[in-house]
Amino acid sequence: MLGGFFDLLDTLFSVSGLFQSGSGSSRSSSDRKSLNYDEKPQKKVSNRSKYFTEKVSAVALVLAAFSFFIVFKDPLPAQNYTQTLVIASLIGIGISCIAFFILHVLELYYFKTLFKLILFSCSVIVFLISAVLYLYFRSGLFI
Repeated sequence: MLGGFFDLLDTLFSVSGLFQSGSGSSRSSSDRKSLNYDEKPQKKVSNRSKYFTEKVSAVALVLAAFSFFIVFKDPLPAQNYTQTLVIASLIGIGISCIAFFILHVLELYYFKTLFKLILFSCSVIVFLISAVLYLYFRSGLFI
């Protein structure tokens, strides 16, 4: 039984080896000629402006403030409002964690300073919490 498992693994590894490009002995001579180890790797050219992170964070904070104003201008329903605020905050934090993971996978969640990281992350979290609260209280779907 264990031998069959190892045979299956061997087959899987041999099949996956066929799909790998750039295996050690299968390089062509043109690939070897194009490798020049004296050249320095070129830097990525960024099309973003100098203050892109700050601008996105400011827009998210303005939208969050507007959404919080709309939600809290009228008194909240007296029935379990603390529990509702906690649950909406947790949902907003969960959605923002998923968004941060997607940005990380796409290699877009990189910041040069800790300040930019904290500013962007907090503004996105606050925006998503305000959006969840707006959807909950003003859409009428959940009440």
